[in-house]
Amino acid sequence: MKVIIIGNGLAGTMAAKTVRELDSQSEILIFAEERHHYYPRPNLIEYIAGKLPYERIFAFSEGWQTRQKIDIELENPVRKILPKSKEVELAGTRRESYDKLLIANGASSFVPPIQGAGQRGVFSLRTLDDAQAILEGLQSGRRVAVIGGGLLGLEIARAIRARGAEVEVVEFFDRLLPRQLDGQGAALLRSQIESLGIAIRLGVATEEILGNGDIQGLKLKGGDEVKAGMVVIAAGVRPNLGLPADAGLTTDRGLVVDDRLRTSHPQIFAAGDGIQHRGKVYGIIPASFEQGRTAAYNIIGEDKPYGGTVPSNTLKVVGLDVTSVGLVNPEGSGFEEVRKFNKESGIYKKIVVQDGALVGAIWIGTKKGVNEITRAVTARTKVSQYVNVLLEDSFDFSVL
Repeated sequence: MKVIIIGNGLAGTMAAKTVRELDSQSEILIFAEERHHYYPRPNLIEYIAGKLPYERIFAFSEGWQTRQKIDIELENPVRKILPKSKEVELAGTRRESYDKLLIANGASSFVPPIQGAGQRGVFSLRTLDDAQAILEGLQSGRRVAVIGGGLLGLEIARAIRARGAEVEVVEFFDRLLPRQLDGQGAALLRSQIESLGIAIRLGVATEEILGNGDIQGLKLKGGDEVKAGMVVIAAGVRPNLGLPADAGLTTDRGLVVDDRLRTSHPQIFAAGDGIQHRGKVYGIIPASFEQGRTAAYNIIGEDKPYGGTVPSNTLKVVGLDVTSVGLVNPEGSGFEEVRKFNKESGIYKKIVVQDGALVGAIWIGTKKGVNEITRAVTARTKVSQYVNVLLEDSFDFSVL
């Protein structure tokens, strides 16, 4: 069997690795747009911060793909998918046939329609080339504005601050990490980030990036300005849907797949940041990992359903551990929220319970119980008898 994989990010690489683990004979061919072999995207943050050298960015040692008998063609993206003939088209007239195809071409940084966003000195972060461009920009821009107070924006701000630059984060919502934290947790995180020397401005929208050859800063709606010689936009990502849509595959907010990660064509599978499963587009590392491995099982004919991934994110800022898992800002009735905040120690815990089952949690300032609470949320463990004691420091998590 010949398996072609489009994209060498996390989902594509995990799928290739898993196919090889399960099947030593199949031919595996990856076509990648990037010029670099696979690297975990979180490593880019540590690279920008100066804490991770270039050679340690990559996930596997040199020659790994050869030892695994996986052929990878870098800087050779698929330009067209031809489902009827079971082929992909590359540069020129070259075509490659497949028995099974996996689309794992991910997503791209979203740049909002802000006036001046196309200027030199405005960056986003998605690839290793992006990270290198940011580092080059820092040589001349020592005052940086980051548009976006989500996970990526805060991590970028931390990394750039570690290089000695002045940083200000501009966020449209009234709190940081609006999808991962509630108001109380976000306030605690803000104070910790500001202790780094990173300025935070909430509830504001960027109207224009000022500059004419050299970045001068941001003009905010309402007239205020943020001085900066460099801007990084961290406004999320958008799935790369052009290729599958042109092939006639069903797309919505993402490339639509079923519980076997099969697209609307039976021989074409998909995984990673670009897919939509049961109405959800995840765009998070745990989902891409699970999807890549699950797709591999189904590609080789071993039936393995994908039931979705419980959102889980972990961030560390100046020693402050922040974990958000599951449903943390429930809407509607039927939910019970329990909190505990210790201002002196900087510890904040919150659980969300529905019908006696644990469906969400926020853990800030401590690692104790994080793994157990994450597993319990994922399993929707019944915790009715522990609700009043679960957040105590002395709670025995082994009972969950």
